[in-house]
Amino acid sequence: MRPLTEDETKVFFEKLTKYIGNNVLHLIDRSDETYYFRLHNDKVYYVSDSMLRQAVSIGRDQLASLGVCFGKFTKSKKFKLHITALDYLAQYAKYKLWIKPNGEGSFLYGNHILKAHLGRITEDTPEHQGVIIYSMSDIPLGFGVTARSMVEIRKLKPTDIVTFHQADIGEYLREQDTLF
Repeated sequence: MRPLTEDETKVFFEKLTKYIGNNVLHLIDRSDETYYFRLHNDKVYYVSDSMLRQAVSIGRDQLASLGVCFGKFTKSKKFKLHITALDYLAQYAKYKLWIKPNGEGSFLYGNHILKAHLGRITEDTPEHQGVIIYSMSDIPLGFGVTARSMVEIRKLKPTDIVTFHQADIGEYLREQDTLF
C-alpha cells in the first residue's frame, strides 16, 4: 500500500470532483481523524490514520482490502469509481437525481435512466455532469452522468435517455466476485 503519485492524484481528484465538486475538501480535512487515499493493487482506498498504522504489520500479499474502496485505475491509467464509494459521494453530492419507483428496477439492472423514470433533478444540472441517483424515498441507488442539461431534459420525449448509468447498488450482487 502506497500513497498516490502526482499523476494518479490528479486523475483521481478530477473524477471525484465531477461528482462532488469542491466538497472533496470535506473528505480530506476531517475534524474527527486524519484520512488518507492509498493505492493497493491498482485500487484506491480511503483509510483512517489509525487503521493505516495497524495495517503496516500485514504484508502486501496478505492484505486484501483496507478501508473503503473508492475505485480502481484501469490499464490505461484512467480511474473508474466503484459503487463502494456511494456513501461518501451521496453525502457530499453536488447534483442529485431522483427516480420514480417504476424506474428503480431498470436502473438497478444496469440500464440508463429514461425521461419517463425521472422524478426530479437538481436545478441547473449541466450536461455530462456526474449525478447521484436516489429513490423517491431518498435512498442512494447509484451514480451516473447526465446525457442532457436541465433545459434540454424538459423538452425530451419519455423514451429518451436522461442519465447514463455508471454504477448502482445492484453491482454488489452482479459483480461480487470482482468488486473487492
